[in-house]
Amino acid sequence: MTLWGGRFDDALDDSVWALTASRTDRRLLAVDVAGSVAHVTALGSAGILPSKEVTEILTGLESIAAEVAAGGFEFTETDEDVHTAVERRLIELIGSVGGKLHTGRSRNDQIALDIRLYLLDSVVRLRTGIAGLMGSLVDVADRSGETVVPSYTHLQHAQAVPFAHHLLAHAWALSRDRGRFDDLVGRLKVSPLGAGAGGGSRLPLEPEVSAAHLGFDAVFTNSLDAVSSRDQAIEYAWCCTQTFVDLSRLAEEVVLWSSSEFSWMTLADRHSTGSSALPQKRNPDPAELIRGKAGSAIGRLTGLLSMMKALPLSYNRDMQEDKEHLFVLGDDLEHALAAMAGLIAGAAYHPNSPSGDVTALDLAEVLVERGVPFREAHEAVGRLVAARNSEGNTLQGAGFDELAAVHDAFQPGDQSLTDPTESVRARRSPGGGSFESVRVQIAALRTELELRS
Repeated sequence: MTLWGGRFDDALDDSVWALTASRTDRRLLAVDVAGSVAHVTALGSAGILPSKEVTEILTGLESIAAEVAAGGFEFTETDEDVHTAVERRLIELIGSVGGKLHTGRSRNDQIALDIRLYLLDSVVRLRTGIAGLMGSLVDVADRSGETVVPSYTHLQHAQAVPFAHHLLAHAWALSRDRGRFDDLVGRLKVSPLGAGAGGGSRLPLEPEVSAAHLGFDAVFTNSLDAVSSRDQAIEYAWCCTQTFVDLSRLAEEVVLWSSSEFSWMTLADRHSTGSSALPQKRNPDPAELIRGKAGSAIGRLTGLLSMMKALPLSYNRDMQEDKEHLFVLGDDLEHALAAMAGLIAGAAYHPNSPSGDVTALDLAEVLVERGVPFREAHEAVGRLVAARNSEGNTLQGAGFDELAAVHDAFQPGDQSLTDPTESVRARRSPGGGSFESVRVQIAALRTELELRS
């Protein structure tokens, strides 16, 4: 069955049918039925369909919804797409009056609505997944206490920071990712239903009725834009992709930290895999797969952008290709978030202490506090590092006499700052890598997770 054909004498060629018939959109079955219920309700409100027929159609749609919920809805090979399948089944259930379902509607505004409804459901699940991973990071950070590790620039030891500070950096990135999905919701909750094929209808449709029925905040203001825009879907894809990029950076650190060279963490058996040839191996496959899927996500986002970049208004069949990208992106991200949350929560952490040279900036800033120009302080501490390193030592453990030899502004007691933990305790800038900053961050993130659950 197709929803068109009156002007055609010949049946569609098999090769064209294979190209045009959609199986991917069957995932939209439940939201397609929900959108149809809202549409028929609006048709009744406007007096376009008599109440008796509205009741019959709604009863039929309720039966279909029950079949969908029970997993008993059956597609046929002759269903061109999900919209066709619903209308075909409705006519089977209630007879020819089911043919009035499409009154005042086109597949163009129908699919635009279905995508918005589907993405709204997906956003809820993804927000939950992001929150779960944020919670795992916050919990591990909270348990890490005053463990001090090196921060890195250029993958070289930079400054001493609490291990918690490093973990929480990933949590804050995820917080922004969740915020982007929150922002997207408002743009998704604009109903395109009533735009028809693109030019509207001479029927006295009431788009605001169907929009209210679906819980949308607004209706379209331009019918051509309503059926031809996919920017909200691309924005969803971008939100997924940016989250994947942040996940991939965390995944890369998991790969490094679980290596013999770093040995910062040991993955739980249930979150790692073995080698088919090497009996000793414990591989961070979940992290590596997430890293790989981040690349695929970038490709899918690029595919969506390329699909839309030169389409004239309004609807074009190219747009049928959007759904596979959206579905895979959402599925992959949902699974990746759950896997990473479990991996982070279940791992054992034993990070190495930082190099004794990571306190160099702290020593330079002591001089700055005493009026020494930073460039002069930088050079003096650099000479101290070079002298200590030439003897096979680091800054840690340097005595006052060695500090005084490179600059007379050093005072007795300054040598305590060569200890990385003392360096962290002395740090005062807001948001910096101090133990107090970590306590503030953990409290803020826990509050955020509670308020935005």
